[in-house]
Amino acid sequence: MVSTRSQAGGSGSGADPGSTALKDPLRKHNAPADDNDDGAAPSGIAPFPPCTVAPLAHILMCLVAVLPLWVPIDPNLNVILTASTCVFLGCFRSVKPTPPTESMTKNDAMRFPVVGSCVLLSLFVLFKVMPKEYLNAALSIYFLLLGTLAITGTILPFVAPYVPASYRRKELGFYGVSIPYLMAEPTDIVASVPELVGGVVSLGFCAWYVAKKHWLANNVLGLCFSIQGIEFISIGSFQVGLILLWGLFFYDIFWVFFTPVMVSVAKSFDAPIKLLFPRPGDDLKKFSLLGLGDIVIPGIFVALMLRYDIMRYKRMRNSAKKEDNDDEISEEEEAAREAAETRELVAAPCPYFKWTFAGYVLGLVATIVVMNVFNAAQPALLYIVPGVVGAAGLKALIDGNLKELYHFEDGGGDASAEASTDADEDTKKK
Repeated sequence: MVSTRSQAGGSGSGADPGSTALKDPLRKHNAPADDNDDGAAPSGIAPFPPCTVAPLAHILMCLVAVLPLWVPIDPNLNVILTASTCVFLGCFRSVKPTPPTESMTKNDAMRFPVVGSCVLLSLFVLFKVMPKEYLNAALSIYFLLLGTLAITGTILPFVAPYVPASYRRKELGFYGVSIPYLMAEPTDIVASVPELVGGVVSLGFCAWYVAKKHWLANNVLGLCFSIQGIEFISIGSFQVGLILLWGLFFYDIFWVFFTPVMVSVAKSFDAPIKLLFPRPGDDLKKFSLLGLGDIVIPGIFVALMLRYDIMRYKRMRNSAKKEDNDDEISEEEEAAREAAETRELVAAPCPYFKWTFAGYVLGLVATIVVMNVFNAAQPALLYIVPGVVGAAGLKALIDGNLKELYHFEDGGGDASAEASTDADEDTKKK
């Protein structure tokens, strides 16, 4: 949801930051290994995610976030710049040498709007029957912990290179931890030294947010949630993406246009599940806002299109040259090869990503225009979903590639082979 009302929270499209998959980022950004005297595991950690554009995108993201502190920026422009930069950054951070091990299924996608509706309605009832001060205090503690993990995961590729190599892979923690009624079995809670360093910085920042509730602290937490969500959540396939997006398309329309629930929760929910954009010249407590769901949900679809481009590039590259996979290589050489391959892949042509990303930006612009014309909060997915899905479909139609795109699975093999098989079966039936 996009709104120009006074400071508020909003779930946007029902996306819960608590569901963001905060994996182990340290092991996701490995650079070529370097030799250690103590025989420890490879310690090469890339200072940036392994792509050619991410460093500039990180810098731009920081500038866009802090610039309103000193320079008056139109909130409409700020919404577009911040959201589009966040999506762009999250998409390229999602590029990994290996495909995701866990992905959303069709059943997950179909249940998502239902679960989101239940959560939204439950919050609405809670804020009606309980003092919102108590609820927001409990939420502050929750987001203090969750925000520490999110910020740590986001800044870890920048922190790790400054930790001495001999400490980068050392782990500290508690083993066999068991909490009655919360854990079915004992578990180990461990963290590497870079994670601990980043965690201390992140915890201090989150403590500042809890104490002051400054809009900048809120936005930093929200952006980290969004980046981590786009980076690590995989929707599995194009078909799952369609189910998820269109389900949340109707979800957003219903809860914004036909009920007061989402707007009411947005006004009461004091938590970093939305981005706040100060309006120059207005009361300091008045902001335009954008729900994180309007960033993460379309963002994971745009990221899927980037990985689809990479799959097509790899297929063309492999058909143009023979790869010598017969030679045995060491772990260090394998790590170096993976890092080099990732840098090559993200520098590859990515037409479907460009079209879909442009569709996202145009959908966001349309949301802002309609919001200002009618002076009312708008369900952003009403405009963004047709933008991203329509852009991907139009590009595939122009390329004669609709069937391959429809059958694409993230890391699930060659989509063109599946499409060809399906076409052969259709021909036989005729």
